[in-house]
Order: sequence, then structure tokens, then C-alpha cells
Amino acid sequence: MIALALALALVAPVRPHIVWKPIPFGATRIAETMAYARRHYGMPTATLKPRAIVEHVTATSTFSSAYNTFSADVPDAELHELPGTCAHFIVDRDGTIYQLVRLDRICRHTVGLNWAAIGIEHVGLSDAQVLGDAAQMRASLALTLWLMSRYHIGLANVIGHNESLTSPLHKELYGPWRCQTHADWRRADMDVYRARLVALSTIPLGPRPRPRPSGC
Repeated sequence: MIALALALALVAPVRPHIVWKPIPFGATRIAETMAYARRHYGMPTATLKPRAIVEHVTATSTFSSAYNTFSADVPDAELHELPGTCAHFIVDRDGTIYQLVRLDRICRHTVGLNWAAIGIEHVGLSDAQVLGDAAQMRASLALTLWLMSRYHIGLANVIGHNESLTSPLHKELYGPWRCQTHADWRRADMDVYRARLVALSTIPLGPRPRPRPSGC
């Protein structure tokens, strides 16, 4: 058993360098998050137990613009609800990984999956731009592999925002939001991303996602 544990430790992904740059997440935002989770998931909690990772693109050209949006706890421009939107991580164009929120805290980044998912944003304007940025991609893949290992998340639950509706973990109690998603990280682009994860990993990552019918 000791030999097996040592062997697994040797092949486990190494934690990449992460810059801790927290957004304000005090008592008010925690209370707003609890109310949001109760309303949308029937779960009056702000505590996250990660079961999935959702990849995003910021649709901005700078880290600061995305950070400032997440830092401001104001109703979002799209759905007009509190708490403000956020992500656990932002990966900048130069490969710098910023962590904005504790990993045991629900962060509002994907309708229907916030209760279960870590959110990773990538500074950029499109999936293709992020996939083509070598420094950013190296950092993103390293971060995702480390999180997968830390929380025992299989490849099937590493998805793009656009794949959210077909995730078996998707849960949304508020009817008007039942089919809400975004266009970033479509399945074809995530297939490329997931193939790169598999190529880099020294341990099996499990099967790829099997999308469920969304009904949308």
C-alpha cells in the first residue's frame, strides 16, 4: 500500500503557480450566494463541494476588465440577479493563473452548475484564440489537471460553458433560466481541449462526456 501511494504521488499532477488575488466575498455576498442557491438549487448553502470544472472565455482582452466585473458585487447585466458573477480562476494571456475565490465557495459562473462546479475563465475573445495561445493553454491545462486530481473529477465532468445544459449535473429550479447557457467553449473546441488533457496526463482520466438530452 505504501509503495502504491508513493507511485501515485509521483504521477499526480503538480500544483501550478497560482497568484491569490481575491475578490471581495464578505458576509453580504455569502448571504446573497446562499439565497441564490436556495432559489435555484433548493440548497441554502454557499459551500461548494466540487464535482465538475467549467471552462469559460471572458470575452474581454484584459485580465483587469474581467477581474473588475467579478469584484463588483452588483446585479449582472444579463440576468439581473445577485450575487454578482464570478469565477474561481482567471488564466491570463501570459499564462498567469489568478485565483479569485476559495474552492469551497459557490461562485456564480454557470447557470445550473454553480452548486457543483469550479469555474475557470480565460482572458480572450474566442475559444480559438485561447486554444491558439501557447502560454495560456499550458497554464490552463496544468490548472485543470491539478484540480481534476485534487477533487477526483473525471474527464466527463470537464466541460465548456456551452455544454452546461447537457451535463448530468445540471440543475435549475427557476423555469425561465432552465435553458440558459453561453456560446463559449462549444463541444468541438472542448473536444480539442480534452484531448490535450489526455495527452498530458500520466494517469487515466476516464471517459469523455456523454451528453444527456437537455430538452431545450
